[in-house]
Amino acid sequence: MKKIVLALFIFCIGKSGFSQADTSLYLRFPTIPLFSISKVPDSTKFTKENLERKKATIIIVFSPDCEHCQHEVNELKAHIDLFKKVQIVMVSSLDFSYIKKFYEEYKIADYPNITIGRDANYMFGTFFNVRSFPAIFLYNKKGKFVKSFDGSVPIEKIADEL
Repeated sequence: MKKIVLALFIFCIGKSGFSQADTSLYLRFPTIPLFSISKVPDSTKFTKENLERKKATIIIVFSPDCEHCQHEVNELKAHIDLFKKVQIVMVSSLDFSYIKKFYEEYKIADYPNITIGRDANYMFGTFFNVRSFPAIFLYNKKGKFVKSFDGSVPIEKIADEL
């Protein structure tokens, strides 16, 4: 009996010693990171300095060929009235031509509060420790991190968090 208890104790200690805490940078530094992306459709530079002050921000890391991302964008467009006072930045590290095709196909130009661009260095993917697409990160009007979502999420749930 003592051996079983000892083995269980050692197992529990070992498990807790090897468990990994989430060390994502966005949790350690809970403000919108410095960034620079190539904005679609014209490849102009877009940085954190271009974001409007005192306005909530949604950052979406996506892939143009991801079905979940496509669905999320359609839902976002259908409920865009929930995000009138929110700026949305969508970034992908894929080739500019793929992102531009996505931009045109989903008529992103019709939504002035959505900025889409290429993150050539995958800075957002690294900073946010992206594991699946779309990866959605919410920041309040003060630029402080609020919540993150991995994969598709109901648009109403995103709006409720802001």
